[in-house]
Amino acid sequence: MPSTEPDHVEPEIRTEADYMETCRSSLARMREEVHTMLVTGAAQGDVGDKVNNHALRTWRVEQVEALTDLEGVPLFFGRLDLPRGDVYDTFRDVGWPSSEPDSDRVYIGRRGVSDEAGELLVIDWRAPLSRAFYEAGHADPMRVRVRRRFGFDHEGVLSAYEDEPLDGAADERGGALLAAEIERPRKGPMRDIVATIQPEQMSLVRAPLERTLCIQGAPGTGKTAVGLHRLAFLLFSERERLRKDGGVAVIGPNRSFLAYVRNVLPALGEVQVWQTTIDELVASVAVEGVDAPAAARIKGDVRMADVVRRQVWSRVATIDETLVITHEHRTWRLYPDELAEELAAVRERVIDYGSGQELLAQRFAYLVLRQIERSGDPATTSTLRKVRRHRTIARAAQRMWPTVDPAKVVFDLLTDRKILAGAAEGILSADEQDAILLATKRPRSAKAMTWTGADLALLDEAAALIEHPAKLGHIVVDEAQDLSPMQIRAIGRRVAGSCTVLGDLAQATSPSAIQDWAAALTHLGAADGQIEELTRGYRVPAQVIDYAARLLPHIAPQLRGPASFRQSADALRVTRVAAEERTAAVVHACITALTQEGSVGLIAADGAVSDFRKALTDSDLPHIVLGDDESDMDDTRLTLAPVTLAKGLEFDTVLVIEPAQIAAAEQRGLQRLYVALTRAVSNLHILHAEALPEPLTREPVLAV
Repeated sequence: MPSTEPDHVEPEIRTEADYMETCRSSLARMREEVHTMLVTGAAQGDVGDKVNNHALRTWRVEQVEALTDLEGVPLFFGRLDLPRGDVYDTFRDVGWPSSEPDSDRVYIGRRGVSDEAGELLVIDWRAPLSRAFYEAGHADPMRVRVRRRFGFDHEGVLSAYEDEPLDGAADERGGALLAAEIERPRKGPMRDIVATIQPEQMSLVRAPLERTLCIQGAPGTGKTAVGLHRLAFLLFSERERLRKDGGVAVIGPNRSFLAYVRNVLPALGEVQVWQTTIDELVASVAVEGVDAPAAARIKGDVRMADVVRRQVWSRVATIDETLVITHEHRTWRLYPDELAEELAAVRERVIDYGSGQELLAQRFAYLVLRQIERSGDPATTSTLRKVRRHRTIARAAQRMWPTVDPAKVVFDLLTDRKILAGAAEGILSADEQDAILLATKRPRSAKAMTWTGADLALLDEAAALIEHPAKLGHIVVDEAQDLSPMQIRAIGRRVAGSCTVLGDLAQATSPSAIQDWAAALTHLGAADGQIEELTRGYRVPAQVIDYAARLLPHIAPQLRGPASFRQSADALRVTRVAAEERTAAVVHACITALTQEGSVGLIAADGAVSDFRKALTDSDLPHIVLGDDESDMDDTRLTLAPVTLAKGLEFDTVLVIEPAQIAAAEQRGLQRLYVALTRAVSNLHILHAEALPEPLTREPVLAV
């Protein structure tokens, strides 16, 4: 346990801090060595092949970035003490250097660091030999005598330590530093939780690459952190395999969320990860419109996949005419029944629509080639190529198997009642067809169409029928509960390996949101995926989560509320103010919140954001507005968040303004309110002039 006696703590902490500086110097040396190889050209080695040399150089560039010593990020956070001379025997099969170290201590950190002789000074938390730091206990100490955790101040300077003996009786007094690290206030983007990963989280982090995981997690249970740390773990253990399979990606709900999590993977040494939104992933046109809820729900329904497929393939048809092909001064004929037979044969093959025309033309050319051979004329591969290029064959294949533009396919479905009725017959009802038909005048072309976010998944469905998109080795999908079945299908088409799907059904706010995780995995193409649930909250205080959980019977009755790790008697305040005093009260509450440590989030209905922005500016309170200037998130403590962009974010103090306005603003307003209420990790302050939504008044409400 941490001691406060100067004659004991200061020398020990100084020794550990000196070791930290030694590690930092070694990391700087490692980075400089790689950088020097780049500058001198030695990064190319003696491969002698341009492609391999380029790949090697690219890898060196990535290494330089990955070895960057990030400000305020300690290189190690824990230490294992083993019996003298036991370190090598314990760990020699899982990555220790060939020579036996003269130490009984193993430091665990965010990345591996070695000295000039190659001896490991810090072991990467993902290495097999680091498992004991997370899993050793009194029941199975895993040959560990003492587990030490380190504490750090807000600048990342080592300031405390706590020892947990594992070779004797359990000591109930430990855990202060672990709790302090979990609860530590912060500003700016999300940080990693590598020092505080809990056993139930670590089992998911270390899940093998072959397994698709779907993690249902209540607010504050760490599902986002688990997903990002799993990706870091997979990149450590399966890097080459993932590289060959196309790389990895993180898909978030919006750019504000991605800005919030952007520092987690780089802090763990992983810099080459594509971070994108679902709209960016499938973007083929600019999104300028917004669907009505009914239209969004139907466009996102999985049945639309069959509607799109019908429309794409509806263009394939026979022709009732005889083809006349002249070759080498002789004439050959292909009759309608032969053409229809070849068309049917191509349709029966499992192929992309885009390759059908070429295959059909090739089969027509073979028919002519067989006639030439039967006539006794010479027929070679060159003959086949010439016949294939014959104008008559090319035109016939084009007419029977027309080239299809995905945008034109979807444009016709959404703007032409007759075309939609034909493609949706027996799939969508007349009312459902009316809901997605463009109500205004039909645009002149697909280029003049005002596309919506839901349309992107339809366009991607059509495009994928023509040609499959590129694959990725692993994809982390966060806030997946808001994705439609059609969007999930778009992700599934890009998965070469596995996925980590993260979300909370209670926070589903989109009209087309999925209803259960088993269905989501089916749409993803991973029906055998493993569904796990995280129910223990580590960040949100019990008083806050219990208050928000009053909404659960109304928004997700099938889910149980999380049990919080934290208790804080002053975590929740509810203040009613006069309407004319509301803006002033909000500004005053922000000023008060900023006198405390950590980040502050002001969350309001989207329509009220501009007024509060003006009030904060007029009061000279530095702030950022989500959706406008996330680049300043590192340096600005106060964030004004439209409630539609708050999902997935956390703030030490959260001010939620007018819950009734948030609840009334959209079809799933109570779900949106649940999101807002659960963003606080220390304090939640609710200010309202209007009456609170009824579910929040069923039990006595704290008043100020």
